Amino acid sequence: MTLTAWLVTVVAVLVLVAMDFLVVSNKPHEVGMKEAAGWSVFYIGVALAWGAGIWMIYGSSYGTEYFTGWLVEKALSVDNLFVFVIILSRFAVPKAYWQKVLLFGIVFALIMRTVFILVGAAMLQYFSFTFLIFGGLLIWTAIQLARHRDEDPEVEDSKLVAFAERRLPFSTEWNDGKMTIKEHGRRLFTPMLLVMIAIASTDVLFALDSIPAVYGITSEPYIVFAANAFALLGLRALFFLLYGLLDKLVYLSLGLSVVLGFIGVKLVLHWAHGVWPWVPEIDTLLSLAVIIGVLTITALASWWKVRRDPSAVGHAGTLVAPKHPDDAAPPSTEARGE
Repeated sequence: MTLTAWLVTVVAVLVLVAMDFLVVSNKPHEVGMKEAAGWSVFYIGVALAWGAGIWMIYGSSYGTEYFTGWLVEKALSVDNLFVFVIILSRFAVPKAYWQKVLLFGIVFALIMRTVFILVGAAMLQYFSFTFLIFGGLLIWTAIQLARHRDEDPEVEDSKLVAFAERRLPFSTEWNDGKMTIKEHGRRLFTPMLLVMIAIASTDVLFALDSIPAVYGITSEPYIVFAANAFALLGLRALFFLLYGLLDKLVYLSLGLSVVLGFIGVKLVLHWAHGVWPWVPEIDTLLSLAVIIGVLTITALASWWKVRRDPSAVGHAGTLVAPKHPDDAAPPSTEARGE
């Protein structure tokens, strides 16, 4: 991909991030459904328009890879939202500051994924067996996510959060969402710092899954970056749009485990094809069809399950069993004050 394409895309992403920052910092407030829907439509429109541009300029192959990668990242980002809900609820973050927390999470995720994209590109260029490693990682992740699909990560037990609580002086005041506050002549940190640490640590874990997943769709770093960036940029608005519905996506983790497992197999077959040319590969168009089919079935099955059993609750899923099973479930809609 050309240097011009990279420069234009990076500038566009930075402009959108800056616009988001101005919206969030201008006036902290609770986001309503109408505002969230408007921003969601805007960001989805931008992502689709960008994909159309890639299709027209660089051809249908890159265009298909972009849309497939974007769809995968968008689906994985919904799982991110589950964890964001858990963090915001467990740390009792006032709703007026939710946008700030989400924006930080998105920007940090974008930075971490950019780093992993570059590292992944270098590994794939010099070590062909990286496809096998990525494939194995995704298959393992898929199995673990399926096994623990009805559980949630213990974000409050993060080692980084625990370390910060032990080493740093904290106040109980939120101080208008700032990181520090001065009390009795002493500089203290606010609970917002713990929230940011928890968000950052989960962003790293999600990046470890999402980057190999999109590299299973395309080996072009630019497409990987663009798909990730435009999937993440609309995450803040999507959170507020889906906030009341997240608990109803009861089969999301199971559906994502199928998608990750499928892409893992695709990566393994791609590596095997390079070693033994007679081994078949999975076409990108077929991948797109399978991913759309799995996500559609996941949404319909979740709707059917909730309709038959209104008490059914969705979970973020986790790769390891929680230490405290009784605390694994996220707060229900009622517990969140709705």
